Amino acid sequence: MSNPQTVPTRKLMVQLANRFRFRYLMNLAIWTSMWALPIIPGLLTRRFFDSLEAGTAGANVATIIVIFLAYGVARLAMMLMGMWNDAHMGFRLESLLRRNMIERLYALPGAQSVEHSPGESISRFREDIEHVEEAHGWTADTAGAIVFSAVAVVVLSSIDLRMTLIVFTPLVIVIVIAERFGTRIKRYRLAARKATGAVTGAIGELFASAQSVKVAGAEASMVAHIDGLSEHRRVLMVKDRALGAALESVFWNVLYIGTAIILILSAGSMTSGDLSLGEFALFIYFLDYVTDAVYFIGLFITRMKQAGVSFDRMIGFMRGSHWSELVQDRDLALRGSHPLPEISTARTAPALETLVVSGLGYHYPGTSHGVTNVDLTVHRGDFVVITGKIGSGKTTLLRAILGLVDATEGEVRWNGMLVRDRAAFFTPPVSAYTPQVPHLFSMSLRDNLLLGLQLGDGDLARAAYAAALEDDILEMPNRLDTPVGPRGMRLSGGQVQRAAAARMFLREPDLLIFDDLSSALDIRTELTLWDRLRSGNTETTSLVVSHRKPALKMATTIVLLDEGSISAVGTVDELLKSSRLFRDLWHGTTST
Repeated sequence: MSNPQTVPTRKLMVQLANRFRFRYLMNLAIWTSMWALPIIPGLLTRRFFDSLEAGTAGANVATIIVIFLAYGVARLAMMLMGMWNDAHMGFRLESLLRRNMIERLYALPGAQSVEHSPGESISRFREDIEHVEEAHGWTADTAGAIVFSAVAVVVLSSIDLRMTLIVFTPLVIVIVIAERFGTRIKRYRLAARKATGAVTGAIGELFASAQSVKVAGAEASMVAHIDGLSEHRRVLMVKDRALGAALESVFWNVLYIGTAIILILSAGSMTSGDLSLGEFALFIYFLDYVTDAVYFIGLFITRMKQAGVSFDRMIGFMRGSHWSELVQDRDLALRGSHPLPEISTARTAPALETLVVSGLGYHYPGTSHGVTNVDLTVHRGDFVVITGKIGSGKTTLLRAILGLVDATEGEVRWNGMLVRDRAAFFTPPVSAYTPQVPHLFSMSLRDNLLLGLQLGDGDLARAAYAAALEDDILEMPNRLDTPVGPRGMRLSGGQVQRAAAARMFLREPDLLIFDDLSSALDIRTELTLWDRLRSGNTETTSLVVSHRKPALKMATTIVLLDEGSISAVGTVDELLKSSRLFRDLWHGTTST
């Protein structure tokens, strides 16, 4: 697992503020003003009560009421404006983080892009981003609280320095407590986030494999497994929430104790004449706001510690990306019309004549599994089959050729031209790939086949025929418009594989790459599919992983892998004579 870079949370927060400078400065101005405005009525209150105590003429009650009503209206208007701006900025901030994480996800090699479970990944896109946005929103409030506290210190210390120090002593205590518990806050939050990801991931896997669980009669054990994960999550979430609640309780109790001390001292000062009625009123008036300020600052420190955990998790999700890419400025395209982009079918490379793989190698990190020093040549019109025992590196070889994993050695050439960025190069119409377990989306069969292509029913019919899927479509209730369900669960395994093949054929690539396509097909359907593929166009070039006899018999070349290296190359007849391993595979005496 990739280790996230250690980046100060404040540095990331500053970068996010810079991305939305105008809105953030507007936020800062509004919420700072919201905190500063109470100083004005506070000073007016002091003057009013001092004038009453002195028996001098001051502003009458009606004037005071009008002033306070105007103050209330102004503060309400600023609050509404601040909430509107804060909501817009929060939405943009979350969108930016998600945009950058998704871009990094698709920039990574396809087979290595996500090393976490779907539930864990969703947790980073949802909860972690929301926690960062929440903490960032608190920065404006906290800045306002700090400004108010600074002004209040100046005003109150001019009246009574001793009482002012007592008023702000809780602030120091709260900051010390929040900092002392910082490590534990981060540890509890990280454990809770991981436990949440484990639960959502397990539920997702259960939904995806409901049929397998039911066939195996494992419902009770799976429910018990999820129950165990949920209980573990409950314990960790309780710890996380309880620590947060305990700190809030400590903050408030420190404030209440401080308030009681201040009131006792104020009463004594008034009795001795050291504190006027207006000054006492000002202390009491400011006390409520100082209490809120202390609470906000303490809670802000806690939120920043938790946001640091979320930042680390998001940077870790981006795997090797510099932290600045997480907060990189982007055009979020939030205004105007946004038509779907047209899918280009223009050729980006000359038609295939030869594909040459030289010295290709890749091993999965921390293991010996992979392929080593593979040489392979594919000519236009070839039907090359890669075969071997389980774990011999067949799928890894395809992934290394296509750039779905970062090959550590070797090169791939297309018509003699070195392919530097294989992941970007090997896409339609250059090539099309169907993995061992094809992915269909919860849409109609038509939409799954087209995926944005603008083609008619005639093209769909030809692709379905080539994939031996036409009879299955006729039996579906709504033909091509039949919903296939999540991951194609309403279709059989063979139908999913043939739908994926039809999707490939629609794109008319130069090179067709199949990874064990026929594993869920009966022999007759498999023969039909390969026959139609080879008879439809004699110049069709295919690179196929398979251990089944129909594909092996049809192969122009068979590449036999053993422990990640090429053991032998030839036709069926040649390998039956020269390779004992191939004979064992052919006769089914070894695992494939």
